Amino acid sequence: MVETKEYFEIILIIYALSVIGYFIDFILNNQKANKLAFWLLGIVWAMQSLFLIYQLFIAHSFPVTSFLDSLFFYSWVLITFSLIINRLFPVNFIVFFINVFGFFILLLSFSANGPVHSTFIERPFADELLAAHITLAIVSYGFFTIGFLFSFMYLIQYHFLKAKKGLKWMWRFGDLHQLDTSAFIMVTIGVPLLLLAIILGIVWAYISSTTFYWIDMKTIGSILVLVVYIIYLLLRMVKGYRGKFLSLYHTSAFFVLIINFFLFSTLSNFHF
Repeated sequence: MVETKEYFEIILIIYALSVIGYFIDFILNNQKANKLAFWLLGIVWAMQSLFLIYQLFIAHSFPVTSFLDSLFFYSWVLITFSLIINRLFPVNFIVFFINVFGFFILLLSFSANGPVHSTFIERPFADELLAAHITLAIVSYGFFTIGFLFSFMYLIQYHFLKAKKGLKWMWRFGDLHQLDTSAFIMVTIGVPLLLLAIILGIVWAYISSTTFYWIDMKTIGSILVLVVYIIYLLLRMVKGYRGKFLSLYHTSAFFVLIINFFLFSTLSNFHF
C-alpha cells in the first residue's frame, strides 16, 4: 500500500518529468516529447483527481479550507486547462509556461500545511526537498559540462579545419554540425533541470526553518547561470546563431557556472 506521502512524491516526480518533456518539445519541436509529456501530465491529473474524489466522497471535505490546501485545487485547475489547451489548440509554448507555474504551485501545496498535513512531517519533507534541489542542480551542471565539452571540441575542430592541420585524427572529434547540435541538446536538457532545482530550493527555504537570503551570492549566481543558458537558447532559437560564435558563448557560459559552483558557494550565507 502506497503511503500518502509517497503518493504525492510520485506525483511530483511525474510532473517534473512532464515539465522537462514540454520544455524539450518547446525548444526542439519534438512531437514525441510532447506526446510523452502530455500522457505524463494526464497521469498527474488522474492522481490528483483521485485525491479530490477521496476528499469529497470518503473524507467528506474539499481541499479549499485553507490557503495552502486551496493551492492543490488551483494546481489541478491549471493542469486541467493545460491538458485541454494541449489537445485542442496548437500553442504548446503556453502549455510549458502553465506547467512550470503549476509545478511551483503544487510543490507549495505539499508543504507541511498542505493537503497532506496529517501525514507529512515538516522536517523530513524539507530534507527531501533539499536533497532533490541539490541533486537536480548537480545533474543539470553535468549536462552543462558535457555541452561545454562539445562546444570546446567544436572550437578545436574549427581551428584545425581553418588551419588545415591535424587532418589525420580530427575526424574523431565528429563533424562540426554534430558537435554544435550535441551541445545544444545538452543545454536543452540542463535548463529545465536547473529551473526545477531552483524552484525546489525556493520552496525548501519557504517551508524550512532556515533563513532564506535572496541577496546571497549562491542564490544570485544560480539564477545568473540559468539566465546565461536561457540566453544561449534564445540566441540559437530566436536569433538563429550557430557555429563558432555560439560555441564561444557556450564556453564563456560554462565559466560562469564554474565561478558559481566553486567561488560563490564559499561566499554564501546558507549554501555549502
